[in-house]
Amino acid sequence: MKQKRLLHAVVAALCALPFALPLAAQAQQRTIDVDVTQVQGKLDRMFNLSVGAGRANEGLRADWQQQLAEIRRDAGFRYIRFHGLLTDDMAVYKIDAQGKEQYNFQYIDSLFDYLLSIGIKPLVELGFMPNAMASGTKTIFWWRGNVTPPRDYGQWERLIEALTRHWTERYGRDEVASWYFEVWNEPNLDGFWAGTQDEYFKLYAHAARAVKRVDPSYRVGGPATAGAAWIPEMITYADKNKVPLDFVSTHSYGVSQGFLDEFGTTGTILSRDDMAVASDVLKNRKEIAASTMPKLELHYTEWSSSYTPADPTHDSYHQAAYILKKLKQSSGAVQSMSYWVFTDIFEEPGPRFEAFHGGFGLMNTQGIKKPAYFAYQFLNQLGHTELKNADKDSWATLDDKGNAQVLLWDVTHTLPDKVNNQQFYIKDLPPKPKGQVAVALRGLKPGAYAMTVSQVGYKQNDAFTAYIGMGSPKQLTRQQVATLKAQATGKPSQQKTVTVGADGRLATSLPLRENDVYLLQFAPAK
Repeated sequence: MKQKRLLHAVVAALCALPFALPLAAQAQQRTIDVDVTQVQGKLDRMFNLSVGAGRANEGLRADWQQQLAEIRRDAGFRYIRFHGLLTDDMAVYKIDAQGKEQYNFQYIDSLFDYLLSIGIKPLVELGFMPNAMASGTKTIFWWRGNVTPPRDYGQWERLIEALTRHWTERYGRDEVASWYFEVWNEPNLDGFWAGTQDEYFKLYAHAARAVKRVDPSYRVGGPATAGAAWIPEMITYADKNKVPLDFVSTHSYGVSQGFLDEFGTTGTILSRDDMAVASDVLKNRKEIAASTMPKLELHYTEWSSSYTPADPTHDSYHQAAYILKKLKQSSGAVQSMSYWVFTDIFEEPGPRFEAFHGGFGLMNTQGIKKPAYFAYQFLNQLGHTELKNADKDSWATLDDKGNAQVLLWDVTHTLPDKVNNQQFYIKDLPPKPKGQVAVALRGLKPGAYAMTVSQVGYKQNDAFTAYIGMGSPKQLTRQQVATLKAQATGKPSQQKTVTVGADGRLATSLPLRENDVYLLQFAPAK
């Protein structure tokens, strides 16, 4: 009888927990135990310093601008980087019939005026080569960005100086001094740079000196390489040749092969390496520390799970937890991690014919928010004070009002061996249970608290699984768009009032499935 009473008491206690799981699942328990009086320090917000976009000309589209304003509001991105600023579709440069150089910055003005009007700054990528200045005809992408060196490096330097002076006159020195100037994109890949490493360094030197001639306080850097490459070489070159270098930049993607596949013709495989992407960041940080410029800023101006805009990992619910894990692993070693990219309005291989096609974006072409979008929205809701927390797959914070937030996730590699991303992530993929996660907060003031729970995971802010349930139509009707948007709003899944007693403790428990994400927010009840 005594054992029976004890069993009844245990069952009653479990049933009282929010989101209580069956007893069989309770055996696996993860605990996040945080004292809100124990501060780690200021939260490293490198996660939303910058985000990527395809090319400058796409930024003149109304739908691109509308999506950027929405994600700027929700995710708090402060800078944006894109290719093609100097490509001919931006009408920047020509040589007239008399052989005189002509500059035109009207398209750039329209784009930059808009960016600054919504509170987002340019992380200026200087490239590609205007055709009238180029030494060759080699191009990349559907929109034909010229990737050859200039015929005359003096022409290149004059253009960069004229453009930088124009920005200074238009926006003011203080504004432009807050920007970053990055020279070119992935010059270590033949597809992006038809010259040698030495020719890239020469291109960089002319651009850097042009920028600094306008104002020595302006920040310029590179080499914007693929695969975390050329960082020691870049620093050595700049130091030896007295070339300005204010930061170094590079890129990394979480697949186990290759760096460039604009058409998605090669099947990609998500790396099994638990430290994929982050290991590159940590390697670069060590290289900088061992160099003659040990305090240089490190910016990852592109990163994602995959380097191709035809990889369904980008659309899948798995991506949200993946993003959070990589950002947490890289925190403290890098000044920014710029996710590539914010929208599927992205035309490197040409305009896409499918509503969901594995595009890089956090939103699809119609503005439907992917699970990845909410990873950044939830991050932006964290407070500025990070709390001490032994759990490696979560952040615990306090905001300026003293309210507590806990963002937690599970990352489970579910891709079977000998299967590529394009075969696997296009399916409906129900997750397996991972037991429960107990969240315990200590050091709270006694009283009633409003607890808000928001989720991302399978069929939780998961438009892609809902799209698969529709039969994966290539084109969407207006009603289908509305239905999918309604599946992915980021609104809380639960709101309730909980009580903290005299001991200052608050505990809750959540069922955890593979690749789930939870944001818990606690604030005094009104």
